[in-house]
Amino acid sequence: MKRDLREILNAALAAAEPGRTIRRFLSVEDGRVQVGEESFEAERVFALAVGKASGPMARTTGEILGETLSGGLCVVKDGSEEPPAPFEIVAAGHPEPDEGSVRAAEEVEKLLDGLGDGDLLLVLVSGGASALLADTAPGISLEDLKQLNGALLRSGAEIGEINTVRKHVSTLKGGGLIRRAAPARVVALLLSDVVGDAPSSIGSGLSAPDPTTLDDVWKVLEGFEISPPQSVVEHLKKGQETPKPDDAAFEKLTNVVVGGGRLTAEAAAEKARELGYDTLLLSTYVTGDAWRIASLHAAIVREILESDNPLAPPCAIITGGEATVVVRGEGTGGPNQEFALAMAVELEGVEGWAALAVDTDGNDGPTDAAGGLVTGETAASIRENGVDPAEALHENHSYKALEAGDALISTGTTGTNVNDLRVVLVSGSPPQ
Repeated sequence: MKRDLREILNAALAAAEPGRTIRRFLSVEDGRVQVGEESFEAERVFALAVGKASGPMARTTGEILGETLSGGLCVVKDGSEEPPAPFEIVAAGHPEPDEGSVRAAEEVEKLLDGLGDGDLLLVLVSGGASALLADTAPGISLEDLKQLNGALLRSGAEIGEINTVRKHVSTLKGGGLIRRAAPARVVALLLSDVVGDAPSSIGSGLSAPDPTTLDDVWKVLEGFEISPPQSVVEHLKKGQETPKPDDAAFEKLTNVVVGGGRLTAEAAAEKARELGYDTLLLSTYVTGDAWRIASLHAAIVREILESDNPLAPPCAIITGGEATVVVRGEGTGGPNQEFALAMAVELEGVEGWAALAVDTDGNDGPTDAAGGLVTGETAASIRENGVDPAEALHENHSYKALEAGDALISTGTTGTNVNDLRVVLVSGSPPQ
């Protein structure tokens, strides 16, 4: 089953390769830019790529448009693939914004300010754009932004709640980018890393009006007991709202979701069936605390082994979405590693199952691991190598524990980012 899980993972990542997703929607015909069913004629065409998959998205866009492309800007995560000319490159930090993120925001604003009425801007957005652009509202420093961002990530808040706050302390997020680009026509090609694929959530809504309000921001901050820096409090108290759907700038906007978590989940399901597993794609909307999500999956494994419900072995249960971690200790890990470790602890000694959980960008949390792959033997293996798996789970030390159990998955940077993928295989006997 371990071998099968790795094959399933490879098939899932291939389906979400950014170049493949872009080519499904973007083309040029007689000098006109074709995006899906719509055709656009422009005096000049520019491209702006931001996110963990920005390099390959920009490269493919350049290959397709050729001389039609007048210029471009690509904001990449430090160490990621960089596209060739005509793209200018700015490297920035993730998951924590840095000075590169500040420069990236400045360069984006410069590009937007140079656009005119006859121009077309292609905005290529993928997950991670929020951190890569430190487009802070006036009066908020990078250090204050980092403090706020860190508190949000440690709180256990879901990504939509985190983005609600981010939008209201920014100049480009929450639709600000579209307002700044006016009067140019904007077409956004979105590689989604959020549950539901809503443009207002992808990249903190760089290319969409913001349905959230300042009241929502205060509810998040108070609900998760987050005390923001004073500069953030002062900005929020000014009452400046983000752009809403009735803003005239959105009349010349087209959003196209080119891919998301369902792509990887469906590709994983198809591969699992090829390998002989009866397969259920349970949901791509699973969010919340990784430990709790693991408990649910562990319960499903026990149900299958006992009653062949909802499927009889050999079978595969697949879910997508975005897990979060409630920080309780001082350890290192990420939501997918915590999911894997929790599964290993809850099902220790139970035979006939194996589970994989990964962040599809290849970096789970602030680590070099994509996630974990565990079985009923993993917890014992961790303990044999000097680490208490249950204690590590309580201390958020999933990386150390999975490393001790030889259960980390390291893919390197994948070049894509479409959220979490979880696959659980249950096999009374190996599939034939």
